[in-house]
Amino acid sequence: MEELVKFVQDEFVTKKDFPEFSAGDTITVFYEIREGEKTRTQFFRGVVIQVRGTGLLKTFTIRKMSGTVGVERIFPVNMPALQKVEINKKGSVRRKRIYYFRGLTGKKARIKEQRY
Repeated sequence: MEELVKFVQDEFVTKKDFPEFSAGDTITVFYEIREGEKTRTQFFRGVVIQVRGTGLLKTFTIRKMSGTVGVERIFPVNMPALQKVEINKKGSVRRKRIYYFRGLTGKKARIKEQRY
């Protein structure tokens, strides 16, 4: 059964080419919003907290600070409204899921930038 699902995913689902990113990276996600008959592009810039799943089920969670309130958003990779993903900074973290980042504020919430 799993082989059949994998075959269908490989053959019929269009794959989008996004750059490779992981937890700790600061990225900007551009996605399309439909309001009635109009469409517009909106972006969401923040730090990747986690990347989870594989293939069609792959999702990533981004966290940003809006004023003093933390906002998190989960994006599926195969979402049709997703237009592009830009990597702003590569972060250097030791873990794949940085949930501890939610509790940090101020200078403690900075992530060390990875050198190229």
